[in-house]
Order: sequence, then structure tokens, then C-alpha cells
Amino acid sequence: MNLITLRHTLKERLTPSDQWTPDLMAPGSDFDLNPDVRRSSQPLRPAAVLIPIIARPEGATVLMTRRSDSLASHTGQIAFPGGRLDPGETAVQAALREAFEEVALDPSKVEPLGFSDPYETVTGFLVTPVVAWLAQPPVTTPAPEEVAEVFEAPWDFLMDPANHQRDFYERDGQPPRWFWAMPWADRYIWGATAGILRALRVRLYGDEGQSRQPARGDAA
Repeated sequence: MNLITLRHTLKERLTPSDQWTPDLMAPGSDFDLNPDVRRSSQPLRPAAVLIPIIARPEGATVLMTRRSDSLASHTGQIAFPGGRLDPGETAVQAALREAFEEVALDPSKVEPLGFSDPYETVTGFLVTPVVAWLAQPPVTTPAPEEVAEVFEAPWDFLMDPANHQRDFYERDGQPPRWFWAMPWADRYIWGATAGILRALRVRLYGDEGQSRQPARGDAA
């Protein structure tokens, strides 16, 4: 599909922005690959991330960040711009605000298309992925206290299940903790970020055995 068809597919298969509520259920989570891990009894904290899809002539890309090495947690990990919702904020408002704070992404250049499925993290967040369209490559400036690098990964690569792999880590003699990973170039996209992308792929195209249409060449 070309870029016009991709944008149409996103708008058709995502949840419309005006249907968001803070109590949406999360069909996917970090626990999917780790069913024996005990969930916290505390209420999930609402958060949102922005998945900015950039309509480049050579093919769509997804804007991502590498977190600063000076942060207290998740240092150096690949992420989407995003964070907790402030009181009274919607998911779209929070995602746009965080993207502006983290990488100076101008919200007037961003067209939110809808939501992918909410995602529960092992750290206790209920994350709403806000999928957005950028008609032109953006000008970004990372906030050094939060973001070490801004980069773009090809949409076709991220949506190709052949590039989705399971990996694990072990810590302090505990059972292995499994997660999704999508290594690309010299970046290791993993954890909740990879889980959210994989859920988006399933939302748009179905799983590997029931694809609605091939993802390869989607944005060419």
C-alpha cells in the first residue's frame, strides 16, 4: 500500500480519539509472556505514549527515542515519547504534551489518528498508545535530561512479524522474565515498547496466521 492507503487503514482500524476513557481495559501486557508473575493489587496508573508515523516519500517511519543514561529508571532504553497523565488530561493531550517536552515535537504538526489497544506494564502503568500522522518530517530537539537520541525506524520493519522475537533476562536467581524484542540496526527495541508495537501490528493486520493484508510494502 502507499502512504494514502496506510493512513486510511490506520483511521479505519484504530479506536477513534473521542472514544477514549481512563478506565479502558488492557488486552495486552508485559504479563502475556510471564503468566506466573504476580500482579500488584494497586490500581494501574494512567499513562500515554505517542506513536508518530512520519510520511516520508521513500516509506513511512516511526519516531522513537533512546532514554537518557542519567535517568533513575529504564536508562538507555528505546521508547516512545510519553508519560503519566496529569489530572484532567486525556490520553491525546498527555501524549502531545510529553512529546513536546521530551523532543520539542510541535503539536500543530501532529495529526492524532486514534488509539491502539491499551497496554499494562509490569511497573503498574496502563498505557494508551496514541497513533499519529506527520505529513512532513519533524524538527526535533531532545531534552537532554530525558532523551539521549531521537531516531526513526522503518514502519515496514516494525510491522513485519519476522522481526519480532522473544527474549529473556534473569535476575538474582529468579525465573527468566520473557519479553518481545525487535532488534533494528544498532538499536534493541524491547519490553513494553516492542509489546505495544506488536499489539498494533495485530490490531491492524491480524496475527501471523490470519493477516488481513501483508504488512510488507505497506508504506512504500
